[in-house]
Amino acid sequence: MPEHRWPRALIFDVDGTLAETEALHLAAFNETFAARGLSWNWSRDQYRDLLTTTGGKERISRFLEEIGETPEDWPVAALHAEKTRRFGLLLAQGIPLRPGIAALVAEARAAGCLLGVATTTTPANVEALCRAGFGVGAGDVFDAVAAGDMVRDKKPAPDVYRLALSMLGVAAGEAVAFEDSRNGVLSAREAGIPVILSQGVFTQGEAAENPTLQLSCFSDLGGLTGLRTRLGKRTWVAA
Repeated sequence: MPEHRWPRALIFDVDGTLAETEALHLAAFNETFAARGLSWNWSRDQYRDLLTTTGGKERISRFLEEIGETPEDWPVAALHAEKTRRFGLLLAQGIPLRPGIAALVAEARAAGCLLGVATTTTPANVEALCRAGFGVGAGDVFDAVAAGDMVRDKKPAPDVYRLALSMLGVAAGEAVAFEDSRNGVLSAREAGIPVILSQGVFTQGEAAENPTLQLSCFSDLGGLTGLRTRLGKRTWVAA
């Protein structure tokens, strides 16, 4: 039976990991609120705190509760849908991928690794980011996209990573996850996946929660060779 080099799959978070998108998300939220005639205007510090709640709809609901409102009395889904549309328009103006991401994805693809996404954002946002950052659609970059609304519980629950593993057809120990946040690390770890953390602009200084490896920048990894060296070279035998 042929022997293959580990890892079989790389699974990426999206916002803050593939690209520093959170400032655009914040702008899209505030544009949506203004267009609806609402007085809400989230500051960067306020949004940084709200990011500890994963999922855009969940973030709006939390904010409503904090200001004494009942989320069920508000059109949360419609607000979020409008915010997603505006975010896509902002992304279409272009955004750079985080350093090291494009090279790692290209190297992994050339080496025959499977590539997946495990995110709390929407498939539409993944598609928009891929077109803005990679210049092609998500299906041309990733073999599987597991998104927040496809699972019962969002990060830090392990559901979305377990879904990504199932979609890719690999075991947890055959994959490596890439994250920028505490919730993401907890999610990947609970799913049994080794996880590499490089905090983003909005997650800098968070408690790291014991990632397998923490880097200042993904470009410090040194590609697949660096990954194998840092995490320990592994092989497996195909069934």
